[in-house]
Amino acid sequence: MTVVVKLGSSLVVDGSGRVRRSQLASYAAEVAALVGARERVCIVSSGAIALGLPRLGLTRRPHATPRLQAASAVGQARLQAAWAAALRAQGLEAGQILLSAPDLAERASYVNARNALETLLKLGVVPVVNENDATATDEITFGDNDALAAQVAVLTRARLLVLLTEVDGVYTEHPASPTAQLLADGEAADDVVIGAASELGRGGMASKVAAARLAAAAGVPTAIASGRGRHVLAPIVAGEHRGTRFVAEKRRGASAFKLWLRYAKPSAGRLVVDGGAHSALVEDGRSLLAVGIVACDGEFGPGDAVELVAPDGTAFGKGLVGVGAAELRGRPRGVEVVHRDRLVLYETRAGSGSGEPVTAPSEADPTSAAYFASTPEA
Repeated sequence: MTVVVKLGSSLVVDGSGRVRRSQLASYAAEVAALVGARERVCIVSSGAIALGLPRLGLTRRPHATPRLQAASAVGQARLQAAWAAALRAQGLEAGQILLSAPDLAERASYVNARNALETLLKLGVVPVVNENDATATDEITFGDNDALAAQVAVLTRARLLVLLTEVDGVYTEHPASPTAQLLADGEAADDVVIGAASELGRGGMASKVAAARLAAAAGVPTAIASGRGRHVLAPIVAGEHRGTRFVAEKRRGASAFKLWLRYAKPSAGRLVVDGGAHSALVEDGRSLLAVGIVACDGEFGPGDAVELVAPDGTAFGKGLVGVGAAELRGRPRGVEVVHRDRLVLYETRAGSGSGEPVTAPSEADPTSAAYFASTPEA
């Protein structure tokens, strides 16, 4: 099984735009110890933009996307070289994986990314993953590397996700407050007001909590903990309760396809169904026909994902549509909109409206290569 470790920019790069080499050396030593103990480790590392800024003569993170892309293009080479050197000193080889949101939104590229990561890990290589900021835009980005790390944890079916930060975990209020208390249990983080991002990176504690919840919902336990010091990873991986822990929700045999559809494929719209269609989908494992749709929101085409909404407004599933929004608004009746093999249902908790994916009854195996070859996406 795999452990995914995410490090923010401020843990990798100092305020002057230089690599924190001693800290990376410490992380690399811990990774080597874990690999020696037969753990597979995948690193998700921020820092490319922060390393690129001084090389471009910039003293602060710009807002303009082209400048961010330029900084990332310059800094990514430095970031990968730093990790490669640190890991090589421990006898490990580093691999570079750059992902963008569309890579995980389309099934073929999702499978390719999963296969690449799996092969690297099997060969004993430590993948160093980052978002491909040089090509990503505001509209097609993960938003921050916390979300990317959660997606990588789902992608690799990791046994643990560790989100390392500058503080000890999630606090009841700003850590600088004398009354702030560290929350050991992630369930208690629901109503906590949490701080903004650092100057070097995009993510704040809110993004870490959101990422931890996503991973935990997909069955991956997650820890948010301090990344400072020389003995960070080993105690957490060994089960020592450091920082804030998010307990994994129990997966009920969810396939790779269901996990991809639920957590990686973005929704392009919403379909509100009537009571009969809701029962047919949830209780009988049937496909969704156009006759059961009472409202269609959004603009989408065949192969896009849409969220399915019950008459009471609760989102209860997501599916890949076989017809576009324009055709649906023409009010067809007998058209099959979502086939049951291209559907994931949420197991909702009381009052939540969302939950873990459950496998709808199906005669086909949606994880097989033959299945995807016969049901191409647009």
